[in-house]
Amino acid sequence: MPTFDVTPRFRSDRKKLAKSAPEKLARFEKVVREAFVPDLETGRFRPSLRVKGLQGHPGIYEMTWAPDGRATWEYGQEQIPGKTHVIWRRVGTHAVFDPGPP
Repeated sequence: MPTFDVTPRFRSDRKKLAKSAPEKLARFEKVVREAFVPDLETGRFRPSLRVKGLQGHPGIYEMTWAPDGRATWEYGQEQIPGKTHVIWRRVGTHAVFDPGPP
């Protein structure tokens, strides 16, 4: 099982999503549990997640978890030998790509 961490920005995004659209947050968590984690363990992401590098930000990836649901993440240093570590950076709508205050 991979390990995870979150940035303060992700924590803030998640809190906003939980307040404004709890059903979207539930969908994100389900996609992570049922698709992202299994794909992460195999090293091949299913096309429906549309995982790709974030343009202009080497080492940061984006994932589509709903028609207007996006999340960004990066690989971190292993916390448990042999287990992938992911740091979640942002979560929400396509607006997570807009610059703004942290």
